[in-house]
Amino acid sequence: MAFFDLPLDQLKTYLPAREEPADFDSFWQATLEEARTFPLNATFEKVDYGLVAQETFDVTFNGFGGQPVKGWLILPKQRNGKLPCVVEFIGYGGGRQFGFDWLLWASAGYAHFVMDTRGQGSTWSAGDTPDLYADGGNAHYPGSMTKGILDPKHYYYRRVFTDAVRAIEAARSHEAVDATQVAVTGGSQGGGITIAAAGLVPDVVAAMPDVPFLCHYRRATELVDTYPYKEIAEYCHVHRDKVDTVFNTLSYFDGVNFSARAKANTLFSVGLMDQVCPPSTVYAAYNHWTGKKDIKVYPYNGHEGGGSFQTLEKVKFLKNIFG
Repeated sequence: MAFFDLPLDQLKTYLPAREEPADFDSFWQATLEEARTFPLNATFEKVDYGLVAQETFDVTFNGFGGQPVKGWLILPKQRNGKLPCVVEFIGYGGGRQFGFDWLLWASAGYAHFVMDTRGQGSTWSAGDTPDLYADGGNAHYPGSMTKGILDPKHYYYRRVFTDAVRAIEAARSHEAVDATQVAVTGGSQGGGITIAAAGLVPDVVAAMPDVPFLCHYRRATELVDTYPYKEIAEYCHVHRDKVDTVFNTLSYFDGVNFSARAKANTLFSVGLMDQVCPPSTVYAAYNHWTGKKDIKVYPYNGHEGGGSFQTLEKVKFLKNIFG
């Protein structure tokens, strides 16, 4: 592994033109309005894992299309009044696994809501949320990146990003959560969902996307030959006549466009040797972010980013936000 992208001094000023469809805002407004025609129906069922310092709740809420999405809510047992909440999204292929796998933020004194990712959770950790949507599915490359990619209305991440907005609403609905003090976070795919959520829910107070995926798609597919971005390249390799259609669809789901609408305080992370989510794609989103921002740079790291070093930075960052 070596440096392969732009030098750091150029990354800091890398501000590519955004490929944004004219109806971007109306597309998402209509999408969320449609989702909200279904009741949220958020339920929280207590689960006893034998923990002495945290309480765990098995969550179900209605996401895109009124379809059930699973999650976890973890709370510190000792608490006074309503708590700030961290809503977290999961990396590509992973699922919510067990509630006791997610103890950091509750241990720091916050409510912690973890959203399962529909149709995933069979790669490196188990998930419990099927993707029940069937209409409009085109032939796709194995994985999730090209499901419904010929039409923005049917694209897979329309459902996931809508689920993310509804997850924030579900977290806010719990009596232990301070609805005015919500942060979003996640790594890789979870980082890309974090950026989308911050762009779609402008009153979240903080966003912490780590080595985010789902940003600046065209450059990513032209710069690296690694999965998951390679799923898009492989699809275009076979469907030679669909390239423009593919990237038009992806423009509705590009973190660069959501960043331009995000107002929350943000802390990004980037690995300068990251050959999964290239540094320039991360900086493209970061440099377009409209809110107060900071980024932690890990020069000799790849897609693992800062790991526990970045976790510590996030803990300090949220302490300043939440007090």
